[in-house]
Amino acid sequence: MSEIGSRLPTFEINKETDTDSDNKDNSGLDPKSNTTVNIEKKNGTSEGHHIDGFETIDNTLPKYHRRRLSSLNEFHDPFSNAEIYYGPEVDPSKLKNTGNTTFNDGNILQSPLGRVSTAKRFATNPKFNRTRTMSVIDNVSHFKTNLDRYSFGQQHKEPATINTTEDVSDQVKPQHEVEKTTHLLQRRGSEDDIIISSQGNRRFFIEDVDRTLHELLQNEDTDANCQITIEDTGPKVLKVGSANSFGFQKISIRGTYMLSNLLQELTIAKSFGRSQIYLDEARINENPVNRLSRLIEHQFWNSLTRHIDLHTIGKIAQDSKVQTKNVKSNPRIYVPYNNEDQYEFFLQASQMDPSLKLEVEYLPKHITPTYVKSLNDTPGLLSLAMEKHFDPSTGEMTLSGYPYAVPGGRFNELYGWDSYLMALGLVENGKVDVAKGMVEHFIFEIDNYGKILNANRSYYLCRSQPPFLTDMALIVFNKIGGENNPQAINFLRRAFKAAIKEYKNVWTASPRYDEETGLSCYHPDGEGIPPETEPGHFNTILAPYAAKYNVTIEEFRSLYNDKKVKEPALDEFFLHDRGVRESGHDTTYRFEGVCAYLATIDLNALLYKYETDIAKVIEKYFDDSYFDPSDNTDSSSSYWRQRARKRKATIEEKLWDEEKGFYFDYNIKLKQRTTFESATTFWALWAGLATPEKAQRMVEKALPKLEVLGGLVASSEESRGPLSVDRPSRQWDYPYGWAPHQIFAWEGLTKYGYRGISTRLSYRWLYMMTKAFVDYNGIVVEKYDVTRGIDPHKVDAEYGNQGADFKGVATEGFGWVNSSYILGLKYMNNYARRALGACIAPSSFFKRLKDSEKKLYSLK
Repeated sequence: MSEIGSRLPTFEINKETDTDSDNKDNSGLDPKSNTTVNIEKKNGTSEGHHIDGFETIDNTLPKYHRRRLSSLNEFHDPFSNAEIYYGPEVDPSKLKNTGNTTFNDGNILQSPLGRVSTAKRFATNPKFNRTRTMSVIDNVSHFKTNLDRYSFGQQHKEPATINTTEDVSDQVKPQHEVEKTTHLLQRRGSEDDIIISSQGNRRFFIEDVDRTLHELLQNEDTDANCQITIEDTGPKVLKVGSANSFGFQKISIRGTYMLSNLLQELTIAKSFGRSQIYLDEARINENPVNRLSRLIEHQFWNSLTRHIDLHTIGKIAQDSKVQTKNVKSNPRIYVPYNNEDQYEFFLQASQMDPSLKLEVEYLPKHITPTYVKSLNDTPGLLSLAMEKHFDPSTGEMTLSGYPYAVPGGRFNELYGWDSYLMALGLVENGKVDVAKGMVEHFIFEIDNYGKILNANRSYYLCRSQPPFLTDMALIVFNKIGGENNPQAINFLRRAFKAAIKEYKNVWTASPRYDEETGLSCYHPDGEGIPPETEPGHFNTILAPYAAKYNVTIEEFRSLYNDKKVKEPALDEFFLHDRGVRESGHDTTYRFEGVCAYLATIDLNALLYKYETDIAKVIEKYFDDSYFDPSDNTDSSSSYWRQRARKRKATIEEKLWDEEKGFYFDYNIKLKQRTTFESATTFWALWAGLATPEKAQRMVEKALPKLEVLGGLVASSEESRGPLSVDRPSRQWDYPYGWAPHQIFAWEGLTKYGYRGISTRLSYRWLYMMTKAFVDYNGIVVEKYDVTRGIDPHKVDAEYGNQGADFKGVATEGFGWVNSSYILGLKYMNNYARRALGACIAPSSFFKRLKDSEKKLYSLK
């Protein structure tokens, strides 16, 4: 267990919530009132009678009776969104002037209880003494009774009152000298008390956010990366002021997890322009499973969501991936040749703010590889689907883009299979509009660019990515009303028309389709060197050729791209490199130097799913007859099922290895099956093409080779082979694990009756994510080393790791990894969630399970 995990509670934090957004009881009464009413007693007298949250007119308790909440948390959720939590209503310097204090300099400071910072109050008004607090042992302050101030142990008989305008030392007077009161004066309970603290209700008062941030980083961030992790060697303790004493009493915050959460919250508060805040201890000591889930749902998805309009296009069009001296850096957007509305819209955006220097260009009707290469020095964003709506500010119709999510890090565009995997998590978190928007964009891309693009940048025009449109459209369709909603049916029909067009024109057309086998390959068109790669990525490959021509690498790059030199071996290399990038698995030794010739199990499993999905939808929503205007053909559900059966038979013949229990790839050029063991073998289960017998064989043979500490590894170590200076690690090989492989394996195994294995694998993956999140400042990254127990986010493969480079707080996570956490938690029961929250390693967790519980994880 980690240093922090050993101190984490082994239970979930329970928080009291009010489900009504208007803070109403089930009775319909406002609990803010807590009105005291007169109740007629049997003897004819009346007394003040109070029932929490209700007004009554008799001695009968109302049907719904709630315990009175603390005055500090009655209408306060310590886990609310940052926009609410750090909004003006909780900024002490901006609260309304009720019970506040005006200082000599005119500044007003107020707390939720109408009290001010102790230090500043003493400095400006020494007669305004600090609020006293009572002991947790006694409910009443003896100091405020009419007894002698030194006889605190005696029992009192008469109440006293306090004259708050005089010094405390002069306040205790004989009873006949003070105004008689009708109740016993009590001191307010302190949140600093140990009983309150044990209930997790303490709040901190951060009087100076900047100063506290500086102190925290100076003391704890010993490696100066603006993160607090288990690798930092600071004292791991910081004192902050309590909210109840307004900073006078100090409380120690200890440990990496709480200190890193404090850093995150202070960073967020500062980004909201807050100089002072009240901060709940529960917010920085939150169960990490709850915290990460909450951040994904309410912060990460919002940070990753994009929406193109007149005000955002300038920023969205900017591209950080292509940064060379020959590239013209002005943001630009390319529009389909026949979309005049979008062209005029983006021209208007460029004219509204000339400082953006936004360039708007039409694409030609026919887009060729040569044309795409000609855009390498003027890369730009490709426009996406937009809808017309009325703009009340201008009284005119305008365009607005559908929302979509980006993966994160340097990937700031609409990506192909990333979008499908993110849609799974978005839908689970109720953000169906974003998932639906991405389907609309894919329909637009197929209609205008001929395919679902690798991403919507000009240098991706020749490349696609693994196809998921049919399943994605069905998921959204079911969430927006399904067959009971005519608009949902229309949406589904449009999506499947586009999917059929993509299937015919991309995946079963040259050069991706192999006529002999009827299988498909990742084989995109293209010319030259991919421009979007990181600087120096191809230097090792290009250096010998530069030496051959006695030029620099940059000079040779230009010669090669301009076809002034011919190098067939280099042409072959980039042919397969483009295929690797289209596969989404860039890079892996599985595909190196051969990708364009491989009929892969992943692609053909996805196309089998396309064929079966299309058959079902044509049968039900096209009256079992679909006319395709692009080629003037009619097809029925039986036609598509026949294609699926043929593909399945070919896959079983050429890709399945009964002895090893793997689906491998098939080399259409060499006409032989490969032997590289990849986690994509489980995609056959996700697509539903494997027989139950083959699924069992995979569980017996393939699973043991790929299951490791943190879930499924991308490939077996044996298949990857030895590493050296000349043969470095590849990010889609052992020892790295990826969210797509986990998700498809979970769903596929569950589909074939192996839910226990899915639960076991998901616990492994979630443990690894949670532990990195706890120990490394809330980090969520693109991929993990699933064999490492301490720092799985550290990846030394060629691209490093997206999502790791942040200052203070991670605001995005990474798209498909966010989804994997949300989806993985669906397999977890409460006991497993508590174990994850305490960072219990899989081996320890599985060992402690009762025999009756082990079957839930398919353990013997």
